[in-house]
Amino acid sequence: MSRPIFEVIALGPDDAIAAQTGGADRLELVTDMAADGLTPSRETFGAIRAAVDLPLRVMLRLSDGFSAGGARELDALCEAAQGLRAEGADEFVLGFLDDRGSADLDAVHALVDVLDGCHWTFHRAIDRAADRDAVRLQLAGLPGLDTYLTAGSPKGVGAGMDVLCAEAARGGEPGYEPHLLVGGGLLLDHVPELRAAGLDGFHVGGAVRAGGWSGAVDPTAVRTWREALDAPVAVA
Repeated sequence: MSRPIFEVIALGPDDAIAAQTGGADRLELVTDMAADGLTPSRETFGAIRAAVDLPLRVMLRLSDGFSAGGARELDALCEAAQGLRAEGADEFVLGFLDDRGSADLDAVHALVDVLDGCHWTFHRAIDRAADRDAVRLQLAGLPGLDTYLTAGSPKGVGAGMDVLCAEAARGGEPGYEPHLLVGGGLLLDHVPELRAAGLDGFHVGGAVRAGGWSGAVDPTAVRTWREALDAPVAVA
């Protein structure tokens, strides 16, 4: 089994340096965690890019929730994506649903056109979808889509373990080719079962901050997670 991918949320250069020091493989860049993570500025991206050499996935989301908004809001989001690409960003995170709980294909296609082949993650919007499998089939084959960030449930990983393990077993089926990245209430206690089920992508934010979102990323906490993820997997 390959070494797990470990992604850590970073709000600024200090977070990024701490995460890299602790052993993170990749960073998700956001701002405003009170709104569950929005698009950072070009300046923030540039400062983080200068501070570390890890891959950076940049959130594309301008307001709380899983709606892209109207035409004006979508235009603003596409403009933000263009600006970040001009700054050097080449990996992204996005995900929008329509009012029926299906993937908002107009919004997703508009952004995918701007990203022009960049790799991207469809984030936890899938946990709020009316039909997870249908969303995967809607998005199947879109250029650059290589990851789903999911807890398996809108209530978090603890409630979504069965779904995550079942989806891991479907890897390679139509719509299930992208990598599964587990995040959203993820705890160290969840790791052994998830690893035993074959999951090898993990995403944390507040779990590696001493004071929750009011504190900075703690490299020692990141290292603890790194060691837990790299521990031998129990064989049933």
